[in-house]
Amino acid sequence: MALLALSRSDCLLRRCRHDRITTTTVVSSSGVQRQPRILILPFRTFRCTPPAFRIPSLSSSRVLPPRAVSGDILHDAGATAAVLAGAYSLVLGFDQLTQRNLIQQKLSRKLVHILSGLLFMMSWPMFSTSMEARYFASIVPTVNCLRLVINGLSLAKDEGLLKSLTREGKPAELLRGPLYYVLILIFSAVVFWRESPAGIISLGMMCGGDGIADIMGRRFGSKRLPYNQKKSWVGSISMFFFGFGVSIGMLYYFSALGYLELDWGKTVQKVGLVSVVATVVESLPIANVVDDNISVPLVSMVVAFLTFNT
Repeated sequence: MALLALSRSDCLLRRCRHDRITTTTVVSSSGVQRQPRILILPFRTFRCTPPAFRIPSLSSSRVLPPRAVSGDILHDAGATAAVLAGAYSLVLGFDQLTQRNLIQQKLSRKLVHILSGLLFMMSWPMFSTSMEARYFASIVPTVNCLRLVINGLSLAKDEGLLKSLTREGKPAELLRGPLYYVLILIFSAVVFWRESPAGIISLGMMCGGDGIADIMGRRFGSKRLPYNQKKSWVGSISMFFFGFGVSIGMLYYFSALGYLELDWGKTVQKVGLVSVVATVVESLPIANVVDDNISVPLVSMVVAFLTFNT
């Protein structure tokens, strides 16, 4: 407050300002209080300059979430478009290799089986941390699911898709293994997402384990299993080691990015158990009853969920 000198005597002034009327109490040095005076001051308007930095108030904090949500939506939409373009380029690339006879159709189909699921799973960190991010990610396999249904029902004909994903080039084949495959991708993304080892391990077993087992079994599997002549020892051994290795690698990938916190001693044991169970299921002569793209990932999900939640 400003000090106002009323006389030459040693006085202490106390001032209380109320708009234009100011009451001033004068206290002498002897401690005797005199009659207060009322001074009429000219009217002045005081304008406060806002500070350069302001702590957000409660009202301003209510405005921030819509901006964050809008940013997440744009972010996830961009990630979805990028992953869709990558998935389409992957299939198109192997289709071109097959047409130029640079790679066999069976090998092309299995490589698409292996890479598409793993690359899709590795793209999950591209999406935001919002609750809706998993649904944006699931759009990618959903679009492929619609393509499979349309071509599988012969509503349209995509020769490249048939060569890349079918054994004999028949549209009906798209409604079996390939369709089950993308349904598992959708289920894993929506239900388990990045924070659960169960979904990651199930895709590791389906893509890495089952996919590589078929390649190794066809190339080197001369010795068949005694209870299933369509499966080989080499294929089953490959199923175990590659399923185990890919699953551990993907768990480490998400752990390094901060999505999982794992006790690696126990994790290796649990993934080993899941690999054994998945290998046994994959080797059973039940392919005519249930497809490997259903049995292997579902069993892996259940076992991994039970082992990692106990």
